[in-house]
Order: sequence, then structure tokens, then C-alpha cells
Amino acid sequence: MTADRMQGGWIIALSLLAAFLLAGIPLPGELDRFRPDWVAMTLIYWCMALPHRIGIGMGWLVGLLLDVARGALLGQYALALSVVAYLTLQAYRRIRVFPPWRQALTVLALLLIEQVLVFWISGVIGYPPRDSWYLAPAVGGMVAWPLLFVVLRDVRRHFQVA
Repeated sequence: MTADRMQGGWIIALSLLAAFLLAGIPLPGELDRFRPDWVAMTLIYWCMALPHRIGIGMGWLVGLLLDVARGALLGQYALALSVVAYLTLQAYRRIRVFPPWRQALTVLALLLIEQVLVFWISGVIGYPPRDSWYLAPAVGGMVAWPLLFVVLRDVRRHFQVA
């Protein structure tokens, strides 16, 4: 790969690291149920913005790191994030031109798919969800998406990540 094509790789890595850190910050009381899945949302953004650089393999790698960070069954989040990356790559041309509210609804659908896959795998291995709020993070992600999109887009433009 040429140096131009690799420009900004460290920005992508730092944004994913920031997403991992945000995922670990505790939220007060009932807000913790609605904690957005920052890692999945950051992956969705980069799949939409740079589909030629970020894809299913990156989703698998980030998912494996998330498996280790959360102490989950190895491959559980890797599978879920790979599916999310695949679906994002299939529809990125349409999603990019949507208005922010419709992008947020699309992100809600992608995050719901991720949550259902994660909890389906947990259920198969004998760990059903503890409460009925297990889909709430997808709603939190939908609410946080417009802000995350604007921040990552501005960072991408400022550092000319291509």
C-alpha cells in the first residue's frame, strides 16, 4: 500500500481506542442500561466513511478485542461485529446520503441485530439475559449517533483520513 492510502490509520485506531474507553466508563443509575455500544457505532462509522479500508476483517478483529475486554465467549462479539460490518458495507452508499434522523434509525437496526446475535449466542451457551432491558443500548446508540457521526466526520476531515 502506498503512504497516501495508509494516511490516517492511527486516527482510526485512536477512535476505536476511545470507543473502548467510553464503553468502560460507568454511567449513573438507570442511564447505564442505555449505554451506547460505542465500539460498534465507531465501526459502523468507519465502514460507512472508508469502506475500502475498514471491513469485515476489522469487525472481526475489533470484536475479538471486545470479547477479551468484556470476558465474553471468544468469538461472540467478533461474529456480531462482523455481521454489522457486512451489513453496513452492503448499504453504505444509501446510509451516507440519509438525513441524520434516518441514519440514526439505520444504526438502531444495526445495533439491534448486534444485540440479538450477542444475546442469542449467550442463550445458546446457557447465559440468558439478566433483565428485560438488554436491547436498551441500541436505543442509546440511536440517540448518540448524530453526535458521534459529527465528531468522527470532523476528525476525519481535519486529519484528512482517506
